[in-house]
Amino acid sequence: MARQINRLSPVAVKNATKRGFYADGGGLYLQVSPSGSKSWVYRFTLDKRKRDMGLGPYPLISLADARMQAEKCRRLRYEGIDPIEKRNEQKRQSRLETAKTVTFRFCANEYIRLNRAGWRNPRQAKQWESSLRTYAFPVLGDLPVDKIDIGLVLRVLEPIWQTKAETASRVRGRIESVLDWAKARKFREGENPARWKGNLSMVLPSKKKVAKVVHHPALPYTEVSDFISDLRKRDGLSALGLELVILTACRTGEIIKAKWSEFDLDKKLWTIPADHMKSGREHRVPLSEPALDVLKELKEHSRNDFVLPGNGNKGGSSNMIFLQLLRRMGRSDITAHGFRSTFRDWAAEKTDYQNEVAEMALSHAVGDRVEAAYRRGDMFEKRQQLMDDWAMYCIGLGKE
Repeated sequence: MARQINRLSPVAVKNATKRGFYADGGGLYLQVSPSGSKSWVYRFTLDKRKRDMGLGPYPLISLADARMQAEKCRRLRYEGIDPIEKRNEQKRQSRLETAKTVTFRFCANEYIRLNRAGWRNPRQAKQWESSLRTYAFPVLGDLPVDKIDIGLVLRVLEPIWQTKAETASRVRGRIESVLDWAKARKFREGENPARWKGNLSMVLPSKKKVAKVVHHPALPYTEVSDFISDLRKRDGLSALGLELVILTACRTGEIIKAKWSEFDLDKKLWTIPADHMKSGREHRVPLSEPALDVLKELKEHSRNDFVLPGNGNKGGSSNMIFLQLLRRMGRSDITAHGFRSTFRDWAAEKTDYQNEVAEMALSHAVGDRVEAAYRRGDMFEKRQQLMDDWAMYCIGLGKE
């Protein structure tokens, strides 16, 4: 006796309210959920494996539509084809077809949009946009993202790899990230042609071999005392700010962004917040007596929350103030940032402090990741003594 099919009627489907499965025959069921919503399910067994395949919600999918879908599934099953796997394959092919119209430019813009909020520095998004617009988009921008191969990536990188090694390396990494994102979104398949290790490393020289390391011009430490004597003859916040840069061995940007709320003068402590640090980690700076004297003088000129206030009543000073000061002093041969190198050379040549103490004073990472994991402290007390000795040397009272 043939198995009965088409058991349900449109009225019965409409009026079904009790939770459960209602058989239409041939593996087609109407499913009623506890909430009363309805959907169609095709149940089948293939290779002794029972499976349920959703066919869509009712009434969006009518009884007639569900029966047509169920019939197609029964035909596939008869041919030994899993209807669910067949549908998944069709979806995959559809995504690949869609990817032919998804460009690299679209993926790059989406990647930046979705990651913008998570980037610590707001300038990062602008740097991404600028570098990709300048170097990648002219070659890759309007191409389907699934068509980008190593040859196209090399067309972007080779013209700048020898002359702009640092920029080229960043562009490569950004292209790699965009293509990884595109693969995760099923817009492309296969290996990432912008990957360095075992890929581009085989056809391009390493960045270290082509990049020229440019160091910030630094004052020899033997001249720092005379320089500060000259600096103290000058009026203005920029001179006080530069002296603070020298005495703390901090980056100029950390001084420019510094606010009075970061300082505890009684405890001789400056706590730089993580979002002001290049490392992204909070950094405690011990303050020597000469540094405290500079801060107290700056406090007398305070107009707002910034240690180095700008011309207005709200903002801070410009990043150019130290460069302009050095030019007025006739010292275009050095930079404010270079005083970190001056401090590091002095610590290595004139003191017996451990290398790790000096590196931590500069907020550099010390050791490998394993060592860092076990090193819980920041050597603050040792750094306090180091910075006191450095300050004495700077004002001419230290050991020669």
